[in-house]
Amino acid sequence: MRVLVINPNSTGSMTEGIVAAARTAAVPDIEIDGLTNADAPPAIQGEEDGRAAAPGVIAACQDAAGKGYGAAIIACFDDTALAEARTAATIPVIGIGQAAFLAAMLFGRFSVITTLPVSVPVIEGNIDAYGMSGACAKVRASGLPVLSLEQDPEKAQETLSACAAAAAREDQCQALVLGCAGMAPFGPAMTETSGLPTIDGVAAAVGLARTVLRAS
Repeated sequence: MRVLVINPNSTGSMTEGIVAAARTAAVPDIEIDGLTNADAPPAIQGEEDGRAAAPGVIAACQDAAGKGYGAAIIACFDDTALAEARTAATIPVIGIGQAAFLAAMLFGRFSVITTLPVSVPVIEGNIDAYGMSGACAKVRASGLPVLSLEQDPEKAQETLSACAAAAAREDQCQALVLGCAGMAPFGPAMTETSGLPTIDGVAAAVGLARTVLRAS
């Protein structure tokens, strides 16, 4: 079973990190490959970046079946062009945001910890469109730009752990969701700080892809 993990932004090092997280989550019967959306912005932060990235994401999903992939994962928490890609593609297309919300709901209410405030309306809009607003306690912006997660991981871990602790104190939630594909390395520390399960959308999407492929 082959799965293509598409990084909607053009930062190759981020693709490498996402693929590493996906392969860690995958079982031996799934082969994971990555693709960088070379014509996109270096990070997806808000609606404008998402619109710029959409054509490349849709094209990659369309092409994936012809290259032997059984499913595609859009590895941006905004679920960039997810609906359009599903319409265009002949294979299942999974967004890491939607996959993470589905997993988090199994614990009860969840809070999302994302990057910049500009991403909050996009995520809230997706949660509402998926019919999950009642399960979401809050979408919190950490104030960290996407690329800073790689550039200053010490500061990122400190900031995200503080956000996780605040969510545990204030949000009356039973789980946390990592609101960016680049946050996977920080999940264990956030769980330790908050005492709450922390869901990585990349891992959740890989698990969902495996379920879909085994059923088809």
